[in-house]
Amino acid sequence: MPLGGIQDLRLCLPKYMAREPEGTERHCTSFGLPVSKSTRSHHFRILREAGLIRQVDRGNSRMAQLRTADLEARYPGLITLIRNNPAPGPATD
Repeated sequence: MPLGGIQDLRLCLPKYMAREPEGTERHCTSFGLPVSKSTRSHHFRILREAGLIRQVDRGNSRMAQLRTADLEARYPGLITLIRNNPAPGPATD
């Protein structure tokens, strides 16, 4: 996968999560990402460390949730911007 495609994953995941009802938890594999398990874990770790998502262990799986209220309190309008931003397209040279 080209580097641009990898970076696009981190742009798309919060967008997909922002379009769901607040508080929705999704299993990390439910996004159907075309990457290995270790790469997927890495991207979710980056999003978690950036404060965009929280992850909760549920048995032997990990659920991800967008930190909507926290983000909206700190950056008013950010969730709306993420939700309405068009999906990144293929990189052009």
